[in-house]
Amino acid sequence: MKYIDIKTWPRRETYRFYGALDYPHFNVCADMDITALHRRCGRSGASLFKAILYGVSLAANSIDEFRYRIRKSGIVLHEAVHPSFTVLTQDNLFSFCEAEFIRDMTEFFRRTDDAVSYAKKNPYLKDEPERDDYLYVSSLPWVKFTSISHPIHMHPVDCIPRLSWGKFSSEGNRVVMPLSAQVHHGLADGFHVGQFFSRFQEWAEKVKMEP
Repeated sequence: MKYIDIKTWPRRETYRFYGALDYPHFNVCADMDITALHRRCGRSGASLFKAILYGVSLAANSIDEFRYRIRKSGIVLHEAVHPSFTVLTQDNLFSFCEAEFIRDMTEFFRRTDDAVSYAKKNPYLKDEPERDDYLYVSSLPWVKFTSISHPIHMHPVDCIPRLSWGKFSSEGNRVVMPLSAQVHHGLADGFHVGQFFSRFQEWAEKVKMEP
């Protein structure tokens, strides 16, 4: 992690402008073609949920603007940010669950399995206090949404990106999935959200799944 010198930061005016708004977040939803990923997970027996969780985390970590965070002491840039996601528990309720992001996909899957198992046995709805190296991730597999919004803290406004995906659907020979990215506009622009979608799409088309 490193602190950003706001005086020389190219985003300083953008950050100040949007940081003064009551609601500085914006959200973009787009359909992703996951045909190849869906097929490869089916052939290998790999979990499509864990694959997508890895893919969105990988894409977000590849973009500095998704790793900036606002603190009272200034702006920081994390070396890595980690998915805090939701898992279904008893009575159709949910628990938060945290997984450490690492680039080794097999090890990420293993650690995610351990985290999910723990969360289901010990459900909770709290994140670690003062920690901001998260990506908030959720899936809504029952709905092919075209837009989505998320609750956020307003005083002060939090700055952690929200990433969500919805129900898959078939369009001809393609399998399509809605994917949403919500970010603080003081830290990221539409260009960076576009990078996120492009990098996830590229990964989904080329990734190889272990049997």
